Amino acid sequence: MIRSELIRLIASENPHLTAQQSERLVGCIFETIIDAMAHGNRVELRGFGVFSVRKREARLGRNPRNGVTVPVRNKTVPFFTAGKQIRDRLNGR
Repeated sequence: MIRSELIRLIASENPHLTAQQSERLVGCIFETIIDAMAHGNRVELRGFGVFSVRKREARLGRNPRNGVTVPVRNKTVPFFTAGKQIRDRLNGR
């Protein structure tokens, strides 16, 4: 599912919302999650999962084209842990 499909689904299931209002709603939710993670906070959506931030230390990597060793800087990456409800549904429980 892509963002536009999600917006369309929300608009169709909520007839009191226009497509434009649904788009703003989805954008607001995503921006709130991104802002919280940018500040190093965890975002927990019960039954869905947890969005968090992990730090990766600097290391030596390898260029796959020519095998040359290159330095990789430290970085912060997003991380998602699925909730129990999602895991159960995916596993047919």
